[in-house]
Amino acid sequence: MAEIPVALTIAGSDSGGGAGIQADLKTFAVMGVHGTSAITSITAQNTKEVRAIFDLPPEMVVSQVEAVADDLGVDAAKTGMLSNAGIIRAVASVVDKYGFPLVVDPVMIAKSGARLLREDAVDALKRLLIPRATVVTPNVPEAEVLSGIKITDRRSQEEAARVIVEELGAESVVVKGGHMSGAHSIDLLYYNGRIIELKADRVNKNTTHGTGCAFSAAIAAGLAKGRSIEEAVRVAKHFITMAIDYGLEIGEGVGPVNPVAWQAIPAERWRVLENLKEAASLLRRHETVVAKVVPEVQMNIGMSLPALYARTPLDVAAFPGRIGVYRGRLVFKAEPEFGASRHIARLILTALSYDERVRSAANIKYDKEIVDAAEDLGYSVVRIDRSKEPPEVKEKEGRTLPWVVREAFKEVGKMPDVIYDEGDFGKEAMVRVLGEDALVVAEKIVKIASRLA
Repeated sequence: MAEIPVALTIAGSDSGGGAGIQADLKTFAVMGVHGTSAITSITAQNTKEVRAIFDLPPEMVVSQVEAVADDLGVDAAKTGMLSNAGIIRAVASVVDKYGFPLVVDPVMIAKSGARLLREDAVDALKRLLIPRATVVTPNVPEAEVLSGIKITDRRSQEEAARVIVEELGAESVVVKGGHMSGAHSIDLLYYNGRIIELKADRVNKNTTHGTGCAFSAAIAAGLAKGRSIEEAVRVAKHFITMAIDYGLEIGEGVGPVNPVAWQAIPAERWRVLENLKEAASLLRRHETVVAKVVPEVQMNIGMSLPALYARTPLDVAAFPGRIGVYRGRLVFKAEPEFGASRHIARLILTALSYDERVRSAANIKYDKEIVDAAEDLGYSVVRIDRSKEPPEVKEKEGRTLPWVVREAFKEVGKMPDVIYDEGDFGKEAMVRVLGEDALVVAEKIVKIASRLA
């Protein structure tokens, strides 16, 4: 049997689920390694504050590590919150015993401002753990404490990195640039005597709780899978940028990063495409009746990623070239693709902004009998008067459909099943069918077309 790499987190527990071992284990799972844990402290915290801290006895920390290492083995480990010198000494001894690669996240201060590393333990961290580290991942304030250098620019950031490796004895260090200014977040990896720049667009969101934990866990996962230090850090940089960008805006304080985005987005993209294929299959099975509701400009059906991940038309899939009719049969020019229709995407993204459940829409031709059929089926149907469309909307390409959706929502206070208009000068009348996913929308179209027939 193929073996799955084992990664270990030696860190504190965050009851809010945003940082600590909770963030680490989420990261391990989505990065494809088996996650194990040795809890050092139990904290009572949320997005706003740390209310209480209870440190476990050092011998209990050691026992947890030994239990994992003796049975499962450890391909790489990371440390997080090690709040006192006793725990640090215990961790250093057990690292020596097993010799696994170690990522040290020198956690000192929580996002809420609470101190997580006692001042008298800083020296123990520098003397006992940093020299045993494969990678150290301090942010700017932590790097300043470790190196004794005030970091204000690129040059001082590099100098601090050199001190942590050359004087404190770490194999490598990543001095993170999240606390620096500028349009980009620039981390500096110092390894084998050279500086390697890791650059990403700065994400200006208040969803950074657990950033250091998830970043160091991602590096540990990479090392556990056999990646080189540089490769592991590069992948982790990409991973954490995505986790912050799609962070969870929950709680009243600093929201947590979202490690699951790394796996959820590609998985959801696959689900969307499969759902569209199922919808196409249903429409084909009923093409004799469905063909009669395809408009002159042809039909399309689209579906977006879940609301958390849907931002632009590139997050909405549809059928390239639309869906036409030839001799009474539906014609699909290609398989569904993301970004295939900005037209249908604008409609869906606007609907999604009002109701996160409505992720799909399609257009069919306007006919009073089609509208009557939809109403007879009990669908919520809203008529929009295009003559009332404001001039500034008409004049700007791409604004009409969002306006239509907004007006429909205002009309009934919810997102309806069907929105139609009778056209305007130079604008074809149209019926739009909306639903939770593409298969639901296709089912509505089939029912409407069958009722009409």
